[in-house]
Amino acid sequence: MISKLYIQNYAIIDQLEIHFEHGLNIITGETGAGKSILMGALNLILGQRADSSVLQDSQKKCIIEGLFKINKSQQVLQFFQQNELDFENEILIRREIAANGKSRSFINDTPVNLSQVKALSIHLVDLHQQFDTLEINSETFQRDVLDALSDHSSLLLDFKKQFDTYQQEKKALALLKIEQDQANKELDYNQFLFSELDELSLKENELEDIEAELKLLNNAERIKLQLSAVYGELSNAEQPVINQLKTINNKLKLLDDFHPELPNLFQRMNSAIIEVQDISDELERIESHVKYDEERISILNDRLSAGYKLLKKHGFSTTAQLIALKESLQVKLDGYSNVFASIEALEKSLVKLYDDCLISAKQISGNRKKQIDGFVKEVNRLLAQVGMPNARLNVSISETELNMFGIDSIEFLFDANKSNKFEPIGKVASGGELSRLMLSIKSLVAQKLALPTLIFDEIDTGISGEAAKQVGLIMKSLSASHQIIAITHQAQIAAKASTHFFVYKEVKGEKITTSIRILNEGERINAIAQMLSGEKPTTAALENAKEMMSN
Repeated sequence: MISKLYIQNYAIIDQLEIHFEHGLNIITGETGAGKSILMGALNLILGQRADSSVLQDSQKKCIIEGLFKINKSQQVLQFFQQNELDFENEILIRREIAANGKSRSFINDTPVNLSQVKALSIHLVDLHQQFDTLEINSETFQRDVLDALSDHSSLLLDFKKQFDTYQQEKKALALLKIEQDQANKELDYNQFLFSELDELSLKENELEDIEAELKLLNNAERIKLQLSAVYGELSNAEQPVINQLKTINNKLKLLDDFHPELPNLFQRMNSAIIEVQDISDELERIESHVKYDEERISILNDRLSAGYKLLKKHGFSTTAQLIALKESLQVKLDGYSNVFASIEALEKSLVKLYDDCLISAKQISGNRKKQIDGFVKEVNRLLAQVGMPNARLNVSISETELNMFGIDSIEFLFDANKSNKFEPIGKVASGGELSRLMLSIKSLVAQKLALPTLIFDEIDTGISGEAAKQVGLIMKSLSASHQIIAITHQAQIAAKASTHFFVYKEVKGEKITTSIRILNEGERINAIAQMLSGEKPTTAALENAKEMMSN
């Protein structure tokens, strides 16, 4: 329950502190006194956006604080755990709005964002305002009512997770199919390019090596002739170079004893002779292997021509680039195969996920349908109690495509005059009927929810007399297990208050401000009498007010 609301520098409120009690807290006051301002301030700590226009004094910041006392609430505890906040049985929510319009939010003095405040507030307060009667026309509200009565929140959560997984995989499949369409357009072309390269099957540096070999083969005769001539000069001439070097070295040998450096020079010359002999042998070997091979030249020319054609086609200059292209095409082709395989696997997975979701959705639908008869019967009983004995509610459920809420299309239908012509609520119910219908529904749903506080802002619009009295009785009954805070203009409802707050304007200095106070019994009688007969209540009105309070 909300135990304290503190407001500073908001609209025409300078500073205000309200201590709410358990039970039925009624707020009354003249039109324009500031009752709606209180609701506006409360909305701020429940996560509504705000700007600097709410500041009474633009030089100071606005502060709104709400202190909530919490008993055992699993949802609240989970919120604190998920948001890594320290849990306490008293929760202080504070909003600060600076003159520049910037807003800060705190939960137990820890800074939080607005979405966190909203997420927490839905577990603390149900705030019903005048315009909320329109909510009863929405399928979301109608579905939420049946779900609350069905008490299957864990099943709904599991289903939502299932359906989210189904939707995610469905999106993934759609993306893969787009990729597949693109792949189908590219596949034939890329396969053709790959086949060309694969058919040629080039090895590393092959084209460069072919060019070198062709250069050798095309100059084979001239190379062979020159090599033979060089070899001859070294080994086979009338005076071979090697023999001449040997003769020279022998002459050096004879001088070994005459100079200390000559033996070393002899050894160096001897090594040179060995090296020249080795060169001569290598030249002979190379010369014997160099042959003009016309067939080989033809084969190499054909292969080089095919390689040049691909180089030109792709704008490349090396064998390595063609090999790299082939490898990248292979990756693409493998990727296409993977896409096709992934699509097939996802399609199978989606069928199973859909079937699993459908099983859960049918269970949820069954739970909702079980609640209809009892819900309709109880709402109609309450409608008669609040002065609508001829009104009837009915609930229509039809099957629709699987969606995040299940397979149910839900519609609340209404017959105000026992005509047996049930139509959508928004078409046939007046404002007063909507208010009483909403109260009847919420009084039933509240018994199933863990919300400790329900706030009604002028839900009694459009009713009076006995109907207003019955609305008061329902609120009083609800207040036995919930904290109820209600703004009302109806004396019959105000008379049921456990705690009666009166909102009024007063002049402070040169400013008009809103204030609030708790009325004692005598003040309550007078306030209720004024609601019945005007600013100066008659004796009859005062007696009537006493009677209402005693009843």
